[in-house]
Amino acid sequence: MNKKLFVLLVVLMSLSLIGIIFVQSFFINKSLENERQQFSLNVKRALSFVSKQIDDYEYRNYLDKLQPYLNNNRLPDSTAVQRLFVAFDDEQNDQTIVHQNIVLEERYRIPSLFFEIDADSTDFSKYTNERITEVYKKSSLDKGSLERVSQIKEIDDMNDEAKSFLYRDSFKDLISSIDYPIYKRVSPELIETFIDKNLKNEGVEIDFEYAIYDDDLSTKIRTENFEKTTNSYGVPVFLDNNDESSFDLWVDFPERNKFLLSTILWMIVLSIIFTSVIIIAYTSAIYQLIKQRQISQIKTDFINNMTHEFKTPIATINLALDSIRNPKIIDDKEKVLRYLGMIKDENKRMHAQVENVLRISKLEKNELNISKERLKLHDLVEDAVTHVQLIVEDRKGYIKLHLGAAKSSVLANETHFTNVIVNILDNAIKYSDKAPKIDVYTENIANNVLLKISDQGNGMSKQVQKRVFEKFYREHTGNVHNVKGHGLGLAYVKRIIDDHQGHISVESEKGKGSTFIIRLPLIS
Repeated sequence: MNKKLFVLLVVLMSLSLIGIIFVQSFFINKSLENERQQFSLNVKRALSFVSKQIDDYEYRNYLDKLQPYLNNNRLPDSTAVQRLFVAFDDEQNDQTIVHQNIVLEERYRIPSLFFEIDADSTDFSKYTNERITEVYKKSSLDKGSLERVSQIKEIDDMNDEAKSFLYRDSFKDLISSIDYPIYKRVSPELIETFIDKNLKNEGVEIDFEYAIYDDDLSTKIRTENFEKTTNSYGVPVFLDNNDESSFDLWVDFPERNKFLLSTILWMIVLSIIFTSVIIIAYTSAIYQLIKQRQISQIKTDFINNMTHEFKTPIATINLALDSIRNPKIIDDKEKVLRYLGMIKDENKRMHAQVENVLRISKLEKNELNISKERLKLHDLVEDAVTHVQLIVEDRKGYIKLHLGAAKSSVLANETHFTNVIVNILDNAIKYSDKAPKIDVYTENIANNVLLKISDQGNGMSKQVQKRVFEKFYREHTGNVHNVKGHGLGLAYVKRIIDDHQGHISVESEKGKGSTFIIRLPLIS
């Protein structure tokens, strides 16, 4: 994939993911705002019912105390009569109908004991209603008189609704005219019961604090922990006949936000889960794409390196064969043997590279049969050193052994583990620009034996150390490899050590050399 196209796809996918997260956040905030508005509406509706229930409760108490005086047949202290006449003509039946409504108000003075006020007595009124309907026959306009043909007379007490309205008005006038303490008009327990019941009826099941204020001054009707905030809800209580009052009931919900979040918790949880899945899938996809690009680049480098590695031996073999076919050389046995030796060495070199590639491939497929036996690690180290000793000496370097482990018996495969040590030593030689200087240490730690191979070569950066055991990975200097190879040696080393239940790590500093540390379990 073209690099620019790859970057464009990543940018578009990232913007789409950010857009999805933004849209989900928007809808969650919108839902939360809707829940907040619905919560406020439910609370306000509940408080309006509470205000009405408080008025009804107080008025019922008033009527209960007033009822004995209403049922008393004593003579009123004063009376008042109001008359209302309504007349209209019925042309079709030649009649005139007259409606007469008479309201009789009887005023009584009663003791004020049930209100606990300073006055000796207070007034209340008893109302009765008299309705008369009269129908007259029209004779003629000349006679100037009306003949009364029928009369319907109805006298009864006023209906309960009308009486209640009049009594309620009287009560409100009375209670507003006296200085009656708020805590004697209603109890905190009753307020709390009204609030709790009405909130539950509106679906608001949450702890609350409340207080009644008189012109912004707190009264005794309140809970201990109430604090008036911008999120508190208020409603006027004890309204007078003009629907006005100096008293307000305030309710606050300390856990309001938690309650609102709980109403959309399922939406938040599902959004987080689905968004997390999308993010994980997206991240994984991007990681795999980048990984595939890296692998593709590494494989390309590997093929180029392998081509270069094979090109030199093939060219050497061809030159050697051409030289052998030369008539002047074919009879020179010494030169022929030398060229044949070169052909054999180059052939072995190519064979070793192919074997290394096949070996790592079989390891990945778990097809490589690795049998293990009891071996001395020191013996394996000494054997491996003999494989590279001549190369080191040829470059004027050295390999020093510091085999300090008292116990070195391990369960290992002789061939493969020898190759492991050889590969590490070979890297130490190749990545030393000057004469290779290598020190090999062993020591015992608990039930393990440590093998340390230190060199004073080029060293590695922190980034290279993290990837040095990856298959095909090789450190670059610009676009050119300083050292030819196929990038499989250390990957093979790690796979073999893992198969031996061991562990390998590297400590290095650029320009100061590297130390490979192998830990293997001891056997008794």
